Amino acid sequence: MEQRRIEGKSHWYHETQSSTYPQDVLPLVPEAANVEDSFLLDMAIPEVALLPFQSWLEPARELAHFLFPADVALNQLHTFSAYERMSTALTVAQVYGIQRLCNHYAARLTPLPGPDSSRESNHRLAQITQYARQLASSPAVINARDRQHLDDVGLTTCDIILINQIIGFVGFQARVVAILQAYFGHPVRRIPGLDIQQYAQASVFSNADAQWHAAVFPVEIIPPRESLPDSKSQNGRIPELHALAPMLAHSPKVLALLRSLLASTLCTDTQSRALSLAALLTSRINGSVACFNEQARAAHQLTDIITILRLDERELQRWEQRHPVERITLQAVQWLTRAPDRFSAALLTPLFEQGVSSEQVINLLVWSGLCGWLNRLKIALGETH
Repeated sequence: MEQRRIEGKSHWYHETQSSTYPQDVLPLVPEAANVEDSFLLDMAIPEVALLPFQSWLEPARELAHFLFPADVALNQLHTFSAYERMSTALTVAQVYGIQRLCNHYAARLTPLPGPDSSRESNHRLAQITQYARQLASSPAVINARDRQHLDDVGLTTCDIILINQIIGFVGFQARVVAILQAYFGHPVRRIPGLDIQQYAQASVFSNADAQWHAAVFPVEIIPPRESLPDSKSQNGRIPELHALAPMLAHSPKVLALLRSLLASTLCTDTQSRALSLAALLTSRINGSVACFNEQARAAHQLTDIITILRLDERELQRWEQRHPVERITLQAVQWLTRAPDRFSAALLTPLFEQGVSSEQVINLLVWSGLCGWLNRLKIALGETH
């Protein structure tokens, strides 16, 4: 990847070269770093309007604090620095084009001391940035070779688990912000030149019996017993985490909060058919065969669309013509998944006109954003065959 030699960090496009000497530079919006709510970034929303969503907002806010602390203690097993965490978050925010997130992570990155200017440090940062951009924008391209590249630049197993959680979380955050901006009519400014994410290749979905298998990582630590799926942690009741939990237990706190998100009202306040539709479409776009097959096995009432989604995405348009009510759900989920920066109130209004409550609509769309996080974890941390 071409490395940009740009003085300072006062721009959204995060450079892969940095130095530790003092620079009198400021981010584009320096005040964006100083927020009370590090998940919603102090959006102008009446607190009473957020009361129905506390079951998933609370763990999301805790995750924002835990993943991006002011100081990070590094050791032999945890080498992913505060600078690398923030630069990864900024890279993902840039991919999705949510201006509020770009401002926030750029402002928080600016004062952090970067790595030294050695060739090894530059190569490590370039590899981290490239990986984050690819997993955020085109998750289906990630494979074992990309995991090996992270290992080659010195990331430990704990680091690799963490970088994938950060990428998934910021993608989830970007979509929640996009949904709420659209619902509350906040003016937004699009970043020009961003591409729309393409559907993953249909051919990889041809095997309906394909199973997910965790990638092999060096055993650097033994996860705490209470974090494993056969303990009292209730992973068994959350099928999305059943296979992933032993790996994600390298960071028990993140696993516990992700579990809380999956156990929240996101999965209960909306009709199961709509939830399944959202999960299937998100998995199909992102290329997560494992998530798609798991959802397909559980959603027996959606046999017709499951068959179509395994084919070319153009077949989906013909199905939508026969199911106009569900068409509007799929359109909203599709735009949120492929281009969150273009998500607008025009995609919400048709859902309201069908009599779906605002709480159900928001929960459904936030659920699809959470599905995108799970899709990326499955793609990045294992293989499906």
